[in-house]
Amino acid sequence: MNKSKLKALILTMGAIFMAFLMVNVNSQASTSRDQGVDWSKFQDSNGVFGYSTDKFVFTQAGGFYGGTNIAQSTYASQVKSAQKAGKRVHTYLWDGVGGNMANAKAMMAYYLPRIRTPKGSIVALDYEDGASNSVTANTNVILAQMKMIKAAGYTPMLYSGKAYLNAHVNTSVIVRAYGSCLWLAEYPDYLVRTSPNYNYFPSMDGVAIFQFTSMYKAGGLDGNVDLTGITKSGYTTASKKQAQANVKKAQAAKKATFKVVKYNQRGVFYPDRTLAVRYTDSDKVSQVATYYKGESVTYNAVIIEHDYVWARYTRSNGLYGFIKLGVTNGHDYGKRVTGQSVSHTYYTVKSGDSWWTIAQRNGLSMTTLASQNGKSIYTTIYPGQRLVVR
Repeated sequence: MNKSKLKALILTMGAIFMAFLMVNVNSQASTSRDQGVDWSKFQDSNGVFGYSTDKFVFTQAGGFYGGTNIAQSTYASQVKSAQKAGKRVHTYLWDGVGGNMANAKAMMAYYLPRIRTPKGSIVALDYEDGASNSVTANTNVILAQMKMIKAAGYTPMLYSGKAYLNAHVNTSVIVRAYGSCLWLAEYPDYLVRTSPNYNYFPSMDGVAIFQFTSMYKAGGLDGNVDLTGITKSGYTTASKKQAQANVKKAQAAKKATFKVVKYNQRGVFYPDRTLAVRYTDSDKVSQVATYYKGESVTYNAVIIEHDYVWARYTRSNGLYGFIKLGVTNGHDYGKRVTGQSVSHTYYTVKSGDSWWTIAQRNGLSMTTLASQNGKSIYTTIYPGQRLVVR
C-alpha cells in the first residue's frame, strides 16, 4: 500500500472513530439530558438554582478533610429546599482519604447514617485531591466505599476530573464493578455556559454525568447534564407513589384532634436551662422559653396542637401565657396524645361580685384570677360572665 493510500485510510478511520464517539456521546445524552446543579456551603442554607428547568441537585453532606470528618451545616436545609422545589436531590461527599482504607471505612460509617436523601438516591464520592502514590490503594479504597454506599441502599458514583482519575485511579475496574458511575468535570473555558459543549466531553468509559461548566450563570455555579438518567435513581414511579402516600399520611395526622394532657411542675429555672417535659406516655420534649434567674414558673397543662407542643405557664408575678415546648413530628408523631383532657372549673359572675370576692372565695389572688382569664384586675366584669377559677 502506497503512502497516499495509507494516509487516506488513516484519515478515514479517524473520521469514523470520531463519528462513533459523537454518536455514542449523543446517544448517551439523549437518554436524559436533564440538567442540574451541585451545592456546598457556598450556596448558603437554601442553595441556588441556575434555571427553572433544572431537574436535579447534588448537595454536599460534608467530607474527610485533613484527617477528620467535617459535616456541612447547610446539608439538611439544602435537601429540604431542593425537595420543596420539586427537584431530585442527591448527596456527595468530599473524599480526602487518599489510599487509607481505615479512614475510608470510618468516613462512610460516619456519613451513611446521616444521609438525608431517599434510599436509592445517589451518594457520590468527590475524589479530586489527596490521592496516594499507589493507584491500587486508591482504587481499592474507592471500591470499598462504593460497596458500603450500595449496601446502605444508595446508588454509588465517583466524581472527579478525567486527568486526575487517569493519574491516580484504575477507573476501568470501578466501571466494571458499577457500570456507568462516573461524574466528570471538563470545562472549555470559564465563560457563562447554559448548556454543554460536547466538543469538550471527557470521553472515557462509564461517564453518566458531565459537569460542563463552573459558570452555569453569572457569578459562578456548577452546571451538570445527566447522560444516562442516573439522577432518577431513588425517584422512580414507585418511590413517588410512596412519597405521595407519606404526604397524605402526614396531612391526615395533622388533621387529628389532639388532647390536652395534664401536667404539673413547680420549680426555679434559669436562662437557657433545658426543662424536660414528661407526658403520661413517658415521651419527652424540651422547652424553648427563656426564664429569668430565680423566677418561679408553674406549668399546669401541656397542650398538643398540630405541629407543636404548647405548655400553659404561670409566672411568679401572676402573669401567664403559652410557650412552645417542641415539635411533634418524628417517629413518635401522633403518639403524644395520651392522658385525660383537662377540665376547668368555672364560676358565673353574680351581681355584686368583684375580682376580690371571687378570688377570695376560690383561694386565688386577684391577679392570678384575672390573668388566667386573659384579663387584668382593672377589667370590668358583668353578671352572667363565666370565669375560670381552676
